[in-house]
Amino acid sequence: MLGVSRPSVYRFKLGNFEVTNILDGYVQGNGPHPIFGNNQPAEAVQAYAKSQGLPPTKMENVYVNTLVNTGKELVLFDAGNAKGRMATAGKLADLLVTAGYKPEQIDVVVITHGHPDHIGGLMEGGKPVYPNARYVFGEAEFDYWKKGENIAENRKANREQFMQVAVPFGEKATFLKGEGEVVAGIRSVPAFGHSRGMMAYHIESDGQRLLNWADVANHYVMAIQQPEWHVSFDDDKEMGVATRKRIFDMVSNERLPVVGYHMPFPSVGFVEKAGTSYRWVPASYHFNL
Repeated sequence: MLGVSRPSVYRFKLGNFEVTNILDGYVQGNGPHPIFGNNQPAEAVQAYAKSQGLPPTKMENVYVNTLVNTGKELVLFDAGNAKGRMATAGKLADLLVTAGYKPEQIDVVVITHGHPDHIGGLMEGGKPVYPNARYVFGEAEFDYWKKGENIAENRKANREQFMQVAVPFGEKATFLKGEGEVVAGIRSVPAFGHSRGMMAYHIESDGQRLLNWADVANHYVMAIQQPEWHVSFDDDKEMGVATRKRIFDMVSNERLPVVGYHMPFPSVGFVEKAGTSYRWVPASYHFNL
């Protein structure tokens, strides 16, 4: 037997930009309840998963980073997991080479929010993995973790990690409020809830548009088809619900394609309205024409 294989690099055109999605890794475990629908009975969530053709008590979560080549800058969204955090993730820096780039070529690293699977790969052995990059944070997110006020008990280790691997970049960082520009064609879109100051990012080139929604939705069925179900990963669960609905309405009304950090690889698709809810529609050849 040769074992399971997984595609790990997917590249497509967006106007004059080139977008590369890279599979930092994955994790498998129990779920979807109580990770998803933790304000619902376990039996109801399990029954819903089964009705959607999903295993009722097991699940997989992927971690997918997006790299945008604007022709002038290489802009990397998030840094992935720390090497060694788990055997099946923390592959981003190595797979950049597979994708045709080197870590030292990255011009801008954009941190959508400060959770471990997004900041862990910023440093290795106490040294920056992307030594020549400018760093971009949402100001509210950076301040929340740096100040450390009202950090939940289950996020205290997260805060310590943020202080170690993210705060040192503060001196060479750009901090965005509201809708701010990263580089020409890329601007922030506030998406608070999953974390206190998470940012999504609108990407546009030559009239073609894309939203990198980071962790607005952490599962292509449970979070999108049931937006009111609480997600245990969300730091502000009610705000997470409101943000999901707002973003889902926006991208479905505008037919705006999406890349999502936890959407099934290659992690690019659309959200469509389905009755009073929504559904995920993977992109096929949309970006190849």
